[in-house]
Amino acid sequence: MTTDPFPALLRAQKVWDTELPSFDPATAPRTPVELFHGWFADAVAAGQPEPHTMTLATTDEAGLPDARTVMLHGADAEGWHFASHATSRKGRQLAARPYAALHFYWPARARQIRLRGPVATAPHPEALADLHARTTGALAAALVGRQSEVLRSYEELTRASDAAWDRAAAQPDADAPSWTLYVLAPDEVEFFQGDARRRHVRLRYRATEQQGGWARELLWP
Repeated sequence: MTTDPFPALLRAQKVWDTELPSFDPATAPRTPVELFHGWFADAVAAGQPEPHTMTLATTDEAGLPDARTVMLHGADAEGWHFASHATSRKGRQLAARPYAALHFYWPARARQIRLRGPVATAPHPEALADLHARTTGALAAALVGRQSEVLRSYEELTRASDAAWDRAAAQPDADAPSWTLYVLAPDEVEFFQGDARRRHVRLRYRATEQQGGWARELLWP
């Protein structure tokens, strides 16, 4: 009789096997983007791999959820920026329901950041400027397009990718018509600091017309 090794393997995994930072919510800045910038810099300094990746959650026309990992393109007073093709699955979902959630997880610091709010599209020139400021590979991927469509064979992708790389190298200012820059302006942002004794600190910012634009409150872990 064989024994499934997965449960034992799962339970053997450690959580936050490192010295955890402290977080005093009383010292948090007035706006969530300021705290995000500070935590992001701290995650980079701690060696967190790919701290600029995040989970993007959307819903389709039937209200069914979807999630995937995307790259952060910016965070400022306007909101959190990311990009994709308007014709992709997430692009179509955002067109139908322009509201989404973002989630960052930085285990090197036992920190999470959760956001949700309405999503708007930036003007296409801004999307192109953002794309052209990135790598040749990023432009090539955008030029391939057809994201989320059914792929008949991997060889077809190889041919399209090779052609896109050649074009990106020859035309670094090439247009990608469906490439879209999205901006999520959060209604709320939660900062989670893990604690070894499970006394996690959860600070939530809620958008409000009072108290300078944001109300802050602690949540039970």
